[in-house]
Amino acid sequence: MNRKFFFFDIDGTLAVGTPGKQYIPESAKKAIRMLKEQGHFVAIATGRSYAMAVDHMKEFGFENMVSDGGNGITINNELITIKPLDYQKCLNLINECKEKGFIWAISPDNKTRRLAPDSRFYDFTHDVYMDTEVVEGLDPRNYDQIFKVYVACFAPEEQKLETLKELPWCRFHKEYLFVEPGDKSVGIKMMVDHFNGDYKDVVVFGDEKNDLSMFRDEWTSIAMGNAIDELKEKATYVTTPCDQDGIYNACVHFGWIKEND
Repeated sequence: MNRKFFFFDIDGTLAVGTPGKQYIPESAKKAIRMLKEQGHFVAIATGRSYAMAVDHMKEFGFENMVSDGGNGITINNELITIKPLDYQKCLNLINECKEKGFIWAISPDNKTRRLAPDSRFYDFTHDVYMDTEVVEGLDPRNYDQIFKVYVACFAPEEQKLETLKELPWCRFHKEYLFVEPGDKSVGIKMMVDHFNGDYKDVVVFGDEKNDLSMFRDEWTSIAMGNAIDELKEKATYVTTPCDQDGIYNACVHFGWIKEND
């Protein structure tokens, strides 16, 4: 069997439970261990920033990761690259937010924090996903790079922001949206190219909207049983839910591992 390149989303795919209380089912741990033993490549593929994901990568027993929504890659525990967002487009969005009274914040570096010009972002969102630091009079032009922009608003208020249409964004919380890279397949291809691999040997596992970009016809795409319908429609195969041995069952189904080995 050719060496395969396996990529796993975290929340709802690899890990079960809410952030902070997540765990990998024993069957998934077993499947990943068996894949490694057979010489296959395994990695996490997440929209999270490197800083927010690296501890999970290590905790879950991985050495490789596509992070930052496809713009960052880590190989053998070494961060190889992270590409920031388009700088000028981010500045244009922030300027429009200021003009129209939208609350905003940014992540200008590879740290587990966001910067906001005042306390309104936290007051509006009460978000504890990452630390929000208030920098009075924050000017994004004082930073060379921008990795994420956050806009606090309820849907569909964001439709008033014309410049938002020029940037990739998603919403995981009703109180605010993330402007962040949104194509995990970019990082997957970078990683496979690094090893001179073949895209047909790629296998991806996912469950949510931000996994749609990595479900491509050129490789094998597996949707968890708990995945959204849109993802299941694009999938090569739909397995059982993540908390019902979904990863293990899919690997057995395709013959990548043998049951009871």
